[in-house]
Amino acid sequence: IYADPAKRLELYFRPKDPYCHPVCANRFPTSTVLLKVKRRTTKKKQMDGEEQIQPEVQFEMEILGTVTTVYKFQGMSDFQYLAMHSGPDGKQTSMYDKVLMLKPEKEEFFNRELPLYIPPPIFSRLDTPVDYFYRPDIQHREGYNNPQVSGENLIGLSRARRPHNAIFVNFDDAEIPTKPLDAAVQTWSKVCTNPVDKKVEEELRKLFEVRPVWSRNAVKANISVHPDKLKLLLPYLAYYMLTGPWRSLWVRFGYDPRKHPEAKFYQVLDFRIRCGMKYGYTPNDMPVKAKRSTYNYSLPITVKKPVSHTVSVHDLKQGLGTSGASSAKKPASSRYKLKESIYIFQEGALPPYRQMFYQLCDLNVESLQKIIRRNDGTESECTERDGWCLPKTSDDLRDTMSLMIKQIIRSTRPALFSSTTSSEDGKEQLTYESAEDEEEEEDFKPSDGSENEMETEILDYV
Repeated sequence: IYADPAKRLELYFRPKDPYCHPVCANRFPTSTVLLKVKRRTTKKKQMDGEEQIQPEVQFEMEILGTVTTVYKFQGMSDFQYLAMHSGPDGKQTSMYDKVLMLKPEKEEFFNRELPLYIPPPIFSRLDTPVDYFYRPDIQHREGYNNPQVSGENLIGLSRARRPHNAIFVNFDDAEIPTKPLDAAVQTWSKVCTNPVDKKVEEELRKLFEVRPVWSRNAVKANISVHPDKLKLLLPYLAYYMLTGPWRSLWVRFGYDPRKHPEAKFYQVLDFRIRCGMKYGYTPNDMPVKAKRSTYNYSLPITVKKPVSHTVSVHDLKQGLGTSGASSAKKPASSRYKLKESIYIFQEGALPPYRQMFYQLCDLNVESLQKIIRRNDGTESECTERDGWCLPKTSDDLRDTMSLMIKQIIRSTRPALFSSTTSSEDGKEQLTYESAEDEEEEEDFKPSDGSENEMETEILDYV
């Protein structure tokens, strides 16, 4: 525990009970000394006829060393759940010898009839009391209307969500927008107050002239703009596709990809690295990390990570970053840029995350482009599932990309493989011994929220 500053020291009152929940101590820096004190008592013999003489007490002190770290138990004990069963007569019976497997058991051990016992792994995520100050509903000004998303979907709405005025379009909508909402124009004009913002706006306009459809990550990799400013700039220049082959992408105003066969190269491919023993490895053994995990929340035994600094309106107007340290590391021209790997798939390189949203034109592999171009010049119909491509094109692309990634892992990280076996259908399966260190994280994560990139981006603009 001492070697890991992110851990808390655990104390178990019943160490032999595997269901005992510990109390945790927080780690604090200190500058004190460790003092060893000896108390020596010397007793003198009592002489006949004389009064009893008080014993002499001497103290010897010795400094053993300095103390730089101390652990303090400041939290409360968690609830305890004993493995007990109440019989018909109310007598409590211990279940430990029936539910704990202390040695290899035969099949009869698992087929015994036992009362249902499912102990909770944890009761409380916090071990310090917190005062929750209940607040009355906010009284809005006259004429205020609740946002459409509120109602049964939002709990404790204390203020209206800040809209970014994006226009959402479904695949089956008849018309596409040709200009932004007036509110989007006004919002961007308020924020665009310096030459840096003007330059970013022109750079994004040029990107949409070269290519009418972009993902947000692709934009971040091509221009350096603060993520919060990009939320305001994108609705000013493009609309957002919700469904169909261009879902989760930003499309230039006035451009309808459903009417242009060449737009098939801008379609989105939801690619996920396949995990599971069927493919030779488990998620924990994958050399490519997950973007975020369901289990990535603070438990009482861990220390919370520092919260990122909130962006102020002044920061946005000045074009500054949220952290002075990060701005000192990189010049302004590339401070917020992501790496190309965040939106481009290249041969011989692993994706940065297990789930990626690629545009077909960003699959920089000749074999993949051949699959996409199989019906060049003969596109007749744009469907919601396959767009302008032939049916099952996405499946063929995923199969080819999965095979390439398997070969990359095998060639670049041979230490991960313990054996190579063949499955019944003849396909190769790979097994790993252990996972190597994960790749270095991007300066800016693609998003902070849902596991699904598309869902997160929609929530940003609602």
